Amino acid sequence: MSQQYDFVAIGDITIDAFIQLSKEDATVMCDIEGKPCQLLMDFGSKLPYEDVTVVNAVGNAPNASVSAHRLGLKSALVTNLGHDRNGKDCLDTLRREGVHTDFVKIHEEKSTNYHYVLRYGAERTILIKHEEYPYLLPQFQVPPRYIYFSSIGENGVDFHHAIADYVRKNPETKLVFQPGTFQIRLGYDAIKDIYELCEIFFCNKQEAEKILGLQSTPVPELLRKMATLGPKIPVITDGPNGAYALDGDDVWFIPMYPDPKEPVDRTGAGDSFSSTFTAALAAGHDIKTALTWGPISSMSVVQHIGAQKGLPTQEDLEKYLSEAPESYVPRKI
Repeated sequence: MSQQYDFVAIGDITIDAFIQLSKEDATVMCDIEGKPCQLLMDFGSKLPYEDVTVVNAVGNAPNASVSAHRLGLKSALVTNLGHDRNGKDCLDTLRREGVHTDFVKIHEEKSTNYHYVLRYGAERTILIKHEEYPYLLPQFQVPPRYIYFSSIGENGVDFHHAIADYVRKNPETKLVFQPGTFQIRLGYDAIKDIYELCEIFFCNKQEAEKILGLQSTPVPELLRKMATLGPKIPVITDGPNGAYALDGDDVWFIPMYPDPKEPVDRTGAGDSFSSTFTAALAAGHDIKTALTWGPISSMSVVQHIGAQKGLPTQEDLEKYLSEAPESYVPRKI
């Protein structure tokens, strides 16, 4: 029987191996001639590490699909796996999480993506390698309510246009776009059809400035300029400074939900915010309510290693909302 999915996430999947570095053998240096902070280790040495945690079936889109299911949506994932042990482990994990795997493609002569995450405190540096898969959009028997499109490999430029064409022909499907590093590097012009057809758009402040070619720009101005590219509901996060969303002509702001303790690992904080915000709208809530959901999910995720363990259920969200400080309310700015 054909079925309609509430939430179909599209993007690459990987296994993350989190390697906790020893602070006696690694250090981080910042403020070096204006460059980003540098992770420093002795070259040519044998360096001890403290532990390693392997997390299956992660990535922007897989994280979002798990998040949506935990919040009560019928969720599926469009992605590619190699025909190997790692691919089987990812598939098993998705199924345990309740994500429909009808659109997961197994490739006989390909390897499953495997990334190494070098952890130093709550921050991390990720060593990535994307296998070159052929990207194809499945034939949906019933158009999904939401397509959540995120990070794919550099050989997937034409795939963006295929997704845009599908949404153009099926306007009942709402497109959500959370660009990955490669998609931001591509620039607006190369995939402008995705921006133009986008219902909800997510990025952080630094990414927004890069996409728009701006510097040191207030977030409300970034939101309005992003809307001129096409997205109906642009949403921009600004780390500990909170998050912003454009609702028509109004800019709404929500502060960060207070951490119960120091973050353990910040991997997946953006994915959890974006997918939870989307799930709120898919469940029929308004933008202000969605803004209250997103930071709670981010707060919960960073209390654990990996991007999925801390993803909240609806019950979890309601508990956190009931315990929120009085200052945790959306306000128009």
